[in-house]
Amino acid sequence: MTGETTVRTAVRIHGRSTQRKALRALLDALPHHGGHLLVAGEPGLGRTTLLRWAARSFRAGPVLHLGPGPDGGAHVTVEQLLDTLRAASVAAPVLVCADDAHLWEAPARTALGRAVRRLSTADRVGLLLSVASDRAVAPEFARLPVVHLDPLAPSGAAALLDDATDGVAAPAVREQLLAEAEGNPALLVALVRRLSPAELRGHRPLPRPLADAAVLAEVAGGAPSDPSAHARDLLLTVAAAGQTEDGTDVDAGLVHDALRRLRPEPVPGPRAEPVPGPRAEPVPGPREEPVPEHLVLAGDRLRFRSPLVRRTVHATATPERRRAVHRALAEVLETGGHRLTGLLHRSWSLGGPEPAPASADRPAAVADRLAAVAADGAVPAPHRLRATAYARAAELTADGARRAERYTAAAEQALLAGRPRPGPPLLAAARDGAAPAAVRGRAEWVRGVTELRDGPVGDAHQSLLLAASLLAADAPADAAAAALAAADAAWAAGDLSACLATLAPGPPHRTENPAPGSDGPADARSAAAHSAAVVHDHRVGMRALLEGRLDRAGAPLGQVVERGRTEGRPETLLRSAAAALLLGDVDAARRGGARALAAARQLGSDTLVPQALEYLAYAELRAGRHPQARTHAEEGLRTALRTGQRNTAAHHRAVLALAASIEEEPDVVARHVTAALDTARRHGLAQAATLAQWAAARADLGRGRPFDAADRLGLLVLPGPGRGHFAVWRLAVPCFVEAAVLAERHEDAREVLTDFADWAAFGADPQAAAQLARCHALLAPAEHADALYRRALDRHDEAGGDFERARTALLYGKWLRRRRRPREARGRLGTALAGFERCGAGVWAAQARGELRALGAAPQGTGTGAPARLGLLTPQQLRIARHVAEGATNREVALALGVSTRTVDYHLRKVFAALGVRSRLELARTVGEAEQAREVRGAGEARRAGSYEKTGAQH
Repeated sequence: MTGETTVRTAVRIHGRSTQRKALRALLDALPHHGGHLLVAGEPGLGRTTLLRWAARSFRAGPVLHLGPGPDGGAHVTVEQLLDTLRAASVAAPVLVCADDAHLWEAPARTALGRAVRRLSTADRVGLLLSVASDRAVAPEFARLPVVHLDPLAPSGAAALLDDATDGVAAPAVREQLLAEAEGNPALLVALVRRLSPAELRGHRPLPRPLADAAVLAEVAGGAPSDPSAHARDLLLTVAAAGQTEDGTDVDAGLVHDALRRLRPEPVPGPRAEPVPGPRAEPVPGPREEPVPEHLVLAGDRLRFRSPLVRRTVHATATPERRRAVHRALAEVLETGGHRLTGLLHRSWSLGGPEPAPASADRPAAVADRLAAVAADGAVPAPHRLRATAYARAAELTADGARRAERYTAAAEQALLAGRPRPGPPLLAAARDGAAPAAVRGRAEWVRGVTELRDGPVGDAHQSLLLAASLLAADAPADAAAAALAAADAAWAAGDLSACLATLAPGPPHRTENPAPGSDGPADARSAAAHSAAVVHDHRVGMRALLEGRLDRAGAPLGQVVERGRTEGRPETLLRSAAAALLLGDVDAARRGGARALAAARQLGSDTLVPQALEYLAYAELRAGRHPQARTHAEEGLRTALRTGQRNTAAHHRAVLALAASIEEEPDVVARHVTAALDTARRHGLAQAATLAQWAAARADLGRGRPFDAADRLGLLVLPGPGRGHFAVWRLAVPCFVEAAVLAERHEDAREVLTDFADWAAFGADPQAAAQLARCHALLAPAEHADALYRRALDRHDEAGGDFERARTALLYGKWLRRRRRPREARGRLGTALAGFERCGAGVWAAQARGELRALGAAPQGTGTGAPARLGLLTPQQLRIARHVAEGATNREVALALGVSTRTVDYHLRKVFAALGVRSRLELARTVGEAEQAREVRGAGEARRAGSYEKTGAQH
């Protein structure tokens, strides 16, 4: 074992904030106590770079790099290593880095592992080890705390690519590089190095395959070498089978059956390492062999530990052996009735001598069969598999127009599968001047929808308009659908004039052209006719609504909503939910969104799931059901991020910010607002930006900061070029009026009420009439305000919604208290408190409690003792108070509850204020008294219950 000191050089890392935070915690603690971390990740993910960053960042003492001796052995004993490290740490803490420890020979690993276990925290020695996760972790390191490296997120990979290319890569080339690298930074850099300047700028075609065997082997550190021929065939067969499984786990039975065909002699079955759950039955053979270290056998599924190694195994195999493996898999799958996967493997087995002209295995014949089966709705297959089949069929197609059509179908299926990243490269491959206008129009449609969900919406608008013009002659119904999608893009951008222009009346649309991939001619014509009617009605109703003609908007939009009651297609159900929201029918919007969600999940259309959840979240938000809106938005955010839909994710973050703005979670609001605005500003999402800014202002208002709230909201609702989204800013007017009145900006408040009165009369927002009366009450003289508050409460009773009614009751109660009408004020404030507690509006409930205390009245349901005072706390505050009372530090509380120390600090200040305590000792005493009183009360109730039971038994 050898060591050398570090030469510090600049290290730039993209992403990895979570990992760097963990390493930073270790480095910061070293002046006081030692520690150790294991950094694990597949080859190319940046383990070495992360260790270099840690070495460069450590300034408290020397840095030592450890490695095995020249022959891989340990040249020092454990005692010598420990003595050296302990002696070095006497004067200053020491950071020890051991990179690629998995490559060390067993003696060296054993010595290092023993040294780690025998070092104490008092030694002030920090050890950072890195191992590759493409194989099982060596037992010597198995118990170390681990920091895992995952592939880079799209934003991190894009930033790395821009650094590596100085931003000169053509957009289409950029997308292909990002898709091929799959978030692996070393692979991305290796791909860039492979390209010439002309190829990088898009002036020359890219090499095929882009990531060839040499590049993959370079990044992976070579292909796995195993002395056993069976193990090599097993690795290749699992890698080949994964081509149709998106690189995930594969059926062990399929692999073993293919191996039997590949090698007629008895095939030994794998011996699995112990794993939880069911065990796969080994294939009968003369002996059992262990599963190669690069594979995991769990139950009846086999998978590679590393996707990069899987790709490397497949790419570096000899072409003859690779084709033979695919042929064996095809035979097994076709025998089992798996048409599409069998055909795919059959296509990958092509090569070698050209088959006879009439042979069914000719590339052109296989391509036609693949495309036909992929288009057959009766064949059970996920969208992802259909996308792979269309793309492979395109690769085997010589005719340019048909090739473009198949690449476009592949991109469309990838989009439906929730995998937009492969879409742009497929659409770039589909470009062919000889392709018909309808094919090029379909490609632009897919491109526009992809950009609408994950790109600048202005670009999406133009792509969809181009699609509509290209489709107009041959597929007018599709052209209308593309135009409506273009209107959606203009809506998201907040461009009212573009939205109206796009929705302008057009000629009636024929429905003779069935949509691609329909189940059959009759069904296709029926579905196309139904879809065309929905598109037409939505287009007419949406334009009438934007023009302020509610009398003309209600009927067509009502037809769209009504069709959602019987339709089963998720696209139509989404239109139904959208139309219901435009009409203010939140119950119908919830029904449509829920049915669209179920239909999208049933069809495996992952890309539509976050859309359905978005409509559900908006409907719950409009109804004032913030907890339900938050639940839908949290799931929608996770799904949107997983499927690469950053624009949809921004909308979900805006909903989450609005939901959190009524709770006592200012850091949550700030986090979601920041993330939503980051995407909204870069992609032109005016609607998401307006909602996020409204959320930030509402959080300010709830926390008693009306001046800040008025400043934020004034930019959104007052006339001018910076006014918020045309369909959203009116929703924020009631908040602005309340903040403006408190900030003494009465004229600004009156200025927006005329427009808001028109909006309330419009009828599209069930809460608007009550909110309008509340706003007038805030601005009215004393002799009129009382009646206006009562009218507002009556309107709330008609519209429903706990939160808005409670806000009106709170403002009325405040007004009554200041007019020295305490008994009436107490009733209104108590009603407000109950309403806020019912809907989880903690920050507003605190306002109601404060007003009740100012009246000298305890909040409803509370007394003056310790248990009653604890009842003033929110559930989160109560949890924090109990932890602190037990002696936990703020950092320990944060770790226990999974929140930030900043959140704990904030809530603890609220706890001290609510309970009237000034120290942790007083807090512990108060909590202890409350817990003791609760135990006494519980014992008394138990005795009474026993008495009741005894009495009942006697009777």
